[in-house]
Amino acid sequence: MVQRAVPRNRLQAVIKRHKPHLRLSKDIHLMVHLNCLLFLHRLAVEARAKAVESKSSSIQPNHVMEVAKAVLKKSRG
Repeated sequence: MVQRAVPRNRLQAVIKRHKPHLRLSKDIHLMVHLNCLLFLHRLAVEARAKAVESKSSSIQPNHVMEVAKAVLKKSRG
C-alpha cells in the first residue's frame, strides 16, 4: 500500500470547505499532486534562468524569491 503525504479525505475536506459547489473526483489528490509538481518545476526553471542571468553557478534562495511572485501570478490561471 502506498502511503500518501496528505490523506485523500483531508484534502477533499479542505477543497470542499473553500469551494463547496464543486463536484470532486475520487482521484483529486493525484491532480493536486501533479499541479504541485508542475508549479515546482516552473519555479525551478525560472530560478535557474535568474541564476544564469546573475552569473551564479547554483540557485540561491534570493533567486527563488525574486521569481516566486511572477510564477505565482502565472499559476493562478
